[in-house]
Amino acid sequence: MLVVRPAGPADFDALMELAVLSGPGFTSLPEDEPTLRERLEVSQASFRGELAPLECWYTLMLEDAETGQIDGVAGVKAAVGVKRPFFSFRVVGLTQYSANLGLKFDHKALVLVNECSGWSEVGSLFLKAEKRTGGAGRLLAQSRYMLIGSDPQRFSENVLAELRGWFEEDGSCPFWEHVAAKFFHMPFGEADRMSAASDGQFILDLAPRHPIYVELLPEPARRVIGNVHREGEAARALLEREGFRATGLVDIFDAGPTVACPRDEIRTVRDSRRLVVRLVDALDHATPSLVSVDDIENFRATRAAVTAEDEQVLMTRDVADLLRVKGGELVRVKA
Repeated sequence: MLVVRPAGPADFDALMELAVLSGPGFTSLPEDEPTLRERLEVSQASFRGELAPLECWYTLMLEDAETGQIDGVAGVKAAVGVKRPFFSFRVVGLTQYSANLGLKFDHKALVLVNECSGWSEVGSLFLKAEKRTGGAGRLLAQSRYMLIGSDPQRFSENVLAELRGWFEEDGSCPFWEHVAAKFFHMPFGEADRMSAASDGQFILDLAPRHPIYVELLPEPARRVIGNVHREGEAARALLEREGFRATGLVDIFDAGPTVACPRDEIRTVRDSRRLVVRLVDALDHATPSLVSVDDIENFRATRAAVTAEDEQVLMTRDVADLLRVKGGELVRVKA
């Protein structure tokens, strides 16, 4: 059985392996040892309640309970843009009209904005290729919303997700090469690493201050604005299923889209229920469900066959052991 659990410093080797596998453009998983070690320290402190609520960044690992192998990672930031700006490009429409000529022109432009400060973010969703079927990705993705649902007040009323932008088969990023690189004058990988490992001051210093007219950009750059990486389509589908929608914002490095949803309207947050565990030896009529511990410090989540009856959830002892819960304790259930 697969279980999603909190990440801590002991998971460094597994997290580094996932970072290497994720490839270019996966900003939240840089191949940088100090950054990943700090992230795991922050994750442990977040789950233990040792940080201010807005500083928390919860990292989750997808683990095979039988082998102990780590197959995926995901994360939830309580708030973005608190200690450093959270920059994006907003794609805006501009209309110009000449009464003398009777002509009207509609233009699109990219405008640097910092609109999402204080919002929560779900991200870092990555699985090993061999685990991308059979519901593992959905379990990992939904576990983030079960975490939010366990204590909503720790998170913002709005939740966003950034999707990786388009990269060619050779690893090149059209938007970076034709647009962003003109301002930052460094390889994409270096900017990606600095974005994750620094306070982002270089973005504030170098990012364009004036609108960029899309019509003036080379066709390869125009074509990919708002497009999702080929390996990110499944993640976008999962987000849309939960109620996330496009915001008109794109990443300043790769032009990947930002989607968002009000916290309490996220499908899994809205539809999950708090129930009391009742242990049974066997179940006659069980329903495959997402089940998680309703406590952030001891959070664990899995998908299992259980039966919900009134205010109770009936589960077998192997499921309870996987979640490390006992009879009479509270869990969160989403059928």
